Amino acid sequence: MDKLHFHHVIAVDFEFSQPDGETPRPVCLVAKDLRTRQTWRLFGEELTGQPEPPYPIGDDAVIVAYYASAEIGCHLVLGWDLPVHVLDLFTEFRCASNGLPPAPGGSGLLGALTWHGLEAIEAAEKDSMRQLAIRGGPYTEEERVALLEYCESDVLALERLLPRMFPTLDLPRALLRGRYMKAAARIEANGIPIDVVALQKLRQHWEGIQDELIKAIDRDYGVFDGRTLSHPLIYARPNTAVKVRCPSSISPKRCTSGRSRSSGIVGISS
Repeated sequence: MDKLHFHHVIAVDFEFSQPDGETPRPVCLVAKDLRTRQTWRLFGEELTGQPEPPYPIGDDAVIVAYYASAEIGCHLVLGWDLPVHVLDLFTEFRCASNGLPPAPGGSGLLGALTWHGLEAIEAAEKDSMRQLAIRGGPYTEEERVALLEYCESDVLALERLLPRMFPTLDLPRALLRGRYMKAAARIEANGIPIDVVALQKLRQHWEGIQDELIKAIDRDYGVFDGRTLSHPLIYARPNTAVKVRCPSSISPKRCTSGRSRSSGIVGISS
């Protein structure tokens, strides 16, 4: 941790509700400066009325989070400036565990804690608190206390997890991935422009479009069972010669008309 050359190392967690297709609605925040030990706890109007982050976000500070685009998304909704430096332990855990047998508890915070031999709250308890935040207010005093305690438990989990992960972190690349999570949060906040009329037509006629495509494609291959691609049918025809028309966007030299030894599936050479 001494090699983490920042005056402030801030573990941050928000709880929020987020209806489908909408930006997050922050419910509460807990943050802790792992250097100075100062802790911030904000709920409801204490949070939404805050004009700027209560913790340092300048060049001498790093924000530590788990799946940081969620925290950055809350910054954006609140109109807060974004932190200069972000260290996302989710992306770093995925970098360490991708390609290996799945971690008990998955790739979430509970999974990362378990992977590193650290105690974690029960998944059922975590899920119940998340559902309470997602439900939205108004909240009773008891619920407010429970949500803040749950939020703080995630911050304390980050405090325990960071020292376990830090010795193997590639910090320059980790901070670069943190920059990406800031960009991802902006993308999520802005949304993706789409032709809504065309989308509605596609949704209305989607099954018919699929049926026509299957009819055209499956005429030569016979690997669909109704509207489902059937793997038994694919592997039942390993010696079937396959001919393919090269798409106009791909160089003919990259197209192959042969088949793989195992599946007979046409490929495009790299």
